[in-house]
Amino acid sequence: MFDLTGRTALVTGGSRGLGRAIAIAFARQGADVAINYRGNAEAAEAVTAEITGLGRRSTGSARSTFSSTTPESRATTCSCGWTRTNGTP
Repeated sequence: MFDLTGRTALVTGGSRGLGRAIAIAFARQGADVAINYRGNAEAAEAVTAEITGLGRRSTGSARSTFSSTTPESRATTCSCGWTRTNGTP
């Protein structure tokens, strides 16, 4: 497949179904994964636990925590506290 080591992915709808599968696939390829979900915090916690079990960083955030509906704004607003390996935020 492809190598995502050192990359961070934001997956909307990442707690269930296709979004969950995509989030886990990104983690298996080496990415740290932030997931955004609408309302099922328990499912989101299960996905983040599975991703961290793969040795990757993961966090979940409810949809209502973002002030904008555009993916670009979500990526900017999603404050995970993570730093890239080259030291930039």
